[in-house]
Amino acid sequence: MTTLTIPLEEWQFSPEPGDSTMHIEDDVSASIPDKVTKGWQFAVASGILGWVLDAFDFFVVVFLFDALASNFHVQKVAIIWTISITLAMRPVGALIFGALADRYGRRRPLMLCVAYFSIVTALSGFAPNYAFFVVMRALYGIGMGGYWGIGASFAMENAPRKRRGFLSGMMQGGYPFGYLLASVGMLTIMPHFGWRAMFLVGSSLAAVIVVMTWLSPESEAWKLHRMGSVVTIFKTLFQHMGSFSYLLLVMVVMSCLSHGTQDLYPDFLKTLPSIKNVLVLGMKPLYGIPIIYNIGAITGAIFFGQISEKIGRRNAIMLALGLSLLSIPAWAFGGSLAMLVVGSYVMQTGVQGAFGVIPAHLNELSPDSVRSLFPGFVYQLGVLVASPAVALEFRLRDHFGYPWALTLFEVVVIVLLLFIFALGPEQRGRSFQRRESGSEAVEASL
Repeated sequence: MTTLTIPLEEWQFSPEPGDSTMHIEDDVSASIPDKVTKGWQFAVASGILGWVLDAFDFFVVVFLFDALASNFHVQKVAIIWTISITLAMRPVGALIFGALADRYGRRRPLMLCVAYFSIVTALSGFAPNYAFFVVMRALYGIGMGGYWGIGASFAMENAPRKRRGFLSGMMQGGYPFGYLLASVGMLTIMPHFGWRAMFLVGSSLAAVIVVMTWLSPESEAWKLHRMGSVVTIFKTLFQHMGSFSYLLLVMVVMSCLSHGTQDLYPDFLKTLPSIKNVLVLGMKPLYGIPIIYNIGAITGAIFFGQISEKIGRRNAIMLALGLSLLSIPAWAFGGSLAMLVVGSYVMQTGVQGAFGVIPAHLNELSPDSVRSLFPGFVYQLGVLVASPAVALEFRLRDHFGYPWALTLFEVVVIVLLLFIFALGPEQRGRSFQRRESGSEAVEASL
């Protein structure tokens, strides 16, 4: 079988005989173990928990559409619009906090970002009017967008190289776990303390994350590759537009995969008369089924992240995508509650299984000197570019009905992703603690 190599302008890849994984030709440090700093567990844990908190604070609004609309005396669509504002501001946050992390280190910008979005979230719960709430959600989007790039680079750079895949899955699994906690909070916290409490409950976890980050070691990779100015950091970003464009394509289509299987699925469940009068985990299917498939999402992220250490990042992602493809008949056309539960569980196991490899994969394909800015901006810009996808999927529903709309959209997305990853590059196990050579080397001038 012939393996196709795609050369990006700043890296040269070549496959080893009999291996579909692509490696750096001159990476002689691949067999040299990286320096593992004492306390790396704190760094990884802060990265994972911060993404859990980020997701929790984001999905709180999703669950409170009706309560917020009633409180601010606006239509429900006005609250839904604030989700779009949050998404639109995420790339801005990735640029700001990513540049700060590449210039001043991972720890201080990470603590600043967590404290920032937690304070803004708390203020959202006490917004005196709708205009103030809109501003808070826009400011929150900056914090949410800034966090992933720093948290992922901080966790991946401090993690032992052989555990990178597993911990990548742990971090990305934090997003559906935050979603799951938000749904549980709606059933346990809101009935007793009201909807405003949902914006405050994460503050204690934010304090824990700040303390854990303070106890963490600074990234050795950042110390080795740090740059002397923010201007140089942005210049380096623009020097790698070839790889940036490829990874942006990856994240745009991956975002279509995730949002296309999640955002409209609860609305699809509402249209099924066969499950209206049954209970799932003692709850209505609208709540019970999402809890079950989010458990599948967490499991998939960790499992496929781990096996990516053995079979390669791209192979693990494609295997997860294949699982999602096989689940579509039960996921979209399940005629019974059991089939829908199994289909949605397997679907999200595959979808988030593919996403579980992304933190490691993006960090390994990113330039050393901009490892917070580069993958963070790619990730958040991909989410923004893909944001109209759900509206397109909804339009397909008007023409073909929900089952076929979901099926057509996701089959095209999954097949496209299989081609993108089959032909794409990989640097599994790449050392982050080797000096860049040639034009990429930049001396620090702190």
